[in-house]
Amino acid sequence: MTDFNSTPRDVNGTANGADCGTSSYSESELWAKLKRYAKKAGTKLVLHVLKLRYAFWSPNTPAWAKAIIVSALVYFICPVDAIPDTIPVIGFSDDLTAVAAAVNAVQDILTPEVVAKAEAKHREWFGEVDDAELA
Repeated sequence: MTDFNSTPRDVNGTANGADCGTSSYSESELWAKLKRYAKKAGTKLVLHVLKLRYAFWSPNTPAWAKAIIVSALVYFICPVDAIPDTIPVIGFSDDLTAVAAAVNAVQDILTPEVVAKAEAKHREWFGEVDDAELA
């Protein structure tokens, strides 16, 4: 079984930060942004990001799905996007749209193990969350 909770690493196995290029996905940048903005971004966005993160590192995820996932995660990590994250209320709406579209696109390959790990990490951070917040 793969250890999805291992030390953050980048796609190429290094500890480099994201430069917002589609070939640069950084685990350390992802965790840093989630820690900084988890409450502000909302529990739904965080759960989607976690599903994508765990799916990306799953050995069962095909290359086409990893390409979609990494694109969405890089967009989420990148500080320059369509709607700056610093704008109150709407700042993360573009991130949510990109991440939700990616989750929708790869929905069929999200294994029960991946979803369970994402939900467990989500509960660890937020406790039990009302299903209405995640709808």
